[in-house]
Amino acid sequence: MGGKLAYLTATRTDVACSVGYYGMGIEQLLEEANNIKGRLVLHFAEQDGYCDADARSLISKRLAGRDKVEMYTYPDVDHAFARNGGMHYNKPAALMAHERTIAALKQEIGPHYNLSDLWEKHIELEFAVRDVPATMATMVAEPYVNHIPTMTGGVGNRELSRFYQNHFVHANPPDMKLVPISRTVGASQIVDEFVMCFTHTSEIDWMLPNVAPTGKYVEIPMLGVIKFRGDKLCHEHIYWDQASVLVQIGLLDPTGLPVAGIETAKKLLDEQLPSNTLMGKWPSSADR
Repeated sequence: MGGKLAYLTATRTDVACSVGYYGMGIEQLLEEANNIKGRLVLHFAEQDGYCDADARSLISKRLAGRDKVEMYTYPDVDHAFARNGGMHYNKPAALMAHERTIAALKQEIGPHYNLSDLWEKHIELEFAVRDVPATMATMVAEPYVNHIPTMTGGVGNRELSRFYQNHFVHANPPDMKLVPISRTVGASQIVDEFVMCFTHTSEIDWMLPNVAPTGKYVEIPMLGVIKFRGDKLCHEHIYWDQASVLVQIGLLDPTGLPVAGIETAKKLLDEQLPSNTLMGKWPSSADR
């Protein structure tokens, strides 16, 4: 709802959580701030002429420090930045505001799901059971997956099912495994850090498209951002260092380049291994 309406709802009713965008006129109603009962989340646009920096400053000074009041200002965006299709729509800011909104709502009214368990089940069906329909059943009706370095994956049920069936689930090397490093669980998404290990005995379309098997062993650090909608996976963004993969399978000579091979995974697992080995100037700063 609009910022003013959200604020008045929080001050004049017993709602558990009220979320408002843009905040026009709140600065004129700050005498009611002590009446806030539930959680209040306000999203402001830095360039909003209807709720400018002076107005935001007044609001912030009056509401700051309250346990259940959250205020966020999004840089370089204008009024209605979250209105999809509008002239000032800004997708990154809108997505961040939406994530914070969902977090606040879940904190106050739920529902609460064990996202880590849901993700583990999805991984099991992908890599151990290798069952495409069962894997798709863990996802929303129209999910998407994007492997960032190679732009592989799929958007929507039909394309992603095709990708999983023909280019992912049944195409991974038999010894492929994931070594967990860390996992951060938020209100509606997980950030998963792990090392993927495999021997390149089959063509891996999603990671090394059009590259014939080399028989080389690979360990590569990976990061996954997994978004949920309710108890279903909505999307996956998967990141890794493609240069390191190419070095490890012998397709990229690291000589003279700021890239490394399996050492990247080894150092992730053991922080005591040397740092800065690629920096030629590193030894010269020892006495500085």
